[in-house]
Amino acid sequence: MPELAKRRNVSGRWHYAAMGRPALKAGLMPLWRDRDTLQIGVDPRRAVALSGLGKAAAILTLLDGARDADEVIRTAQAYGIAREATSRVLSLLSEAGVLQDYPAELHRALPDYLRARLAPEMACVALAYGDRDGGARVIEQRRSAHVRIHGAGRIGSCVATFLASSGVTWVSCVDSGLTGPGDLAPAGLSHPDLGRPRAAGVARAIARVSPEARTDDQPVADLVVLTGAASLDQELVRGLMLNRIPHLAVRAAEAIGVVGPLVVPGKSACLRCLHMLKAAADPAWPRILAQSGEAAPPACDTVLAAATAALAAAQALAFIDGAGPEPAAANGTLELVLPQWQWRRRTWPAQPACPCGAATG
Repeated sequence: MPELAKRRNVSGRWHYAAMGRPALKAGLMPLWRDRDTLQIGVDPRRAVALSGLGKAAAILTLLDGARDADEVIRTAQAYGIAREATSRVLSLLSEAGVLQDYPAELHRALPDYLRARLAPEMACVALAYGDRDGGARVIEQRRSAHVRIHGAGRIGSCVATFLASSGVTWVSCVDSGLTGPGDLAPAGLSHPDLGRPRAAGVARAIARVSPEARTDDQPVADLVVLTGAASLDQELVRGLMLNRIPHLAVRAAEAIGVVGPLVVPGKSACLRCLHMLKAAADPAWPRILAQSGEAAPPACDTVLAAATAALAAAQALAFIDGAGPEPAAANGTLELVLPQWQWRRRTWPAQPACPCGAATG
């Protein structure tokens, strides 16, 4: 009888009978360790192995989401595999967390092109979060979310296209400036946008990677991303806090990329908390902050901008997905100081004296 030889990242028991159409999780390759042991997945942090399969290995070819569990058992019987052996294999795979319930309803709702484009996103989140639905829940979360980005420079424009490519189907951008040569980025604004409104250029960039996405703006968003000088706009930040809109600050200047804090009003440290802590360490900080803005040109090269934008998009998605641990940018900042190229986290706890209430909420 087959046995589970090794198990990693098991997220609890879940019998195969609870599944509609069992399928091996996308992104995990079946590989033979020897003539008797099949490993599913390459990296030991994800992989599991089944030993003693014999001809029951043929069951894995039936796990493509096209059949329900009973059909898998009946088809396997036609191949000469006993019902008990098939049930055992399905149970072991289910317990090991490498089976998913093929998300048929979501797949039927998505056009073929969009289903194919989002397949890598779904495979990734299903493995990362340990979801059993093939990533369907997360993709539905992203498809119902609205993210507004303030600032359409090389960081903001990249964040916008990264989010749209990841399945967020409503990404708007607020920026009144015109595109300059320093705004161009491989994943954002391009040469034809020069001299034209940056916000419109971001909308075109989004349309190139995600034609189905909305780019119109509305006052209320599920998350606001403040890039560059927008994170220093006290009136804008005050309005977000007043309306209890979650927001993420992102900056890259002086050869340093900073992502965070991610502010959930009343629940996590706000930007005022951060500045109170900085003022406690440096009495001149309020005066420095009042004079701060964007240097021209900013000391932020293409790769630093892309790295900062990528991590900012990852933190935004972690918040939107609502799965896994609390995003690392909550109550902290993630910072990259060149030339080390190593991200580090700094903690900024909520302050009791701050009127945001996060310290006592």
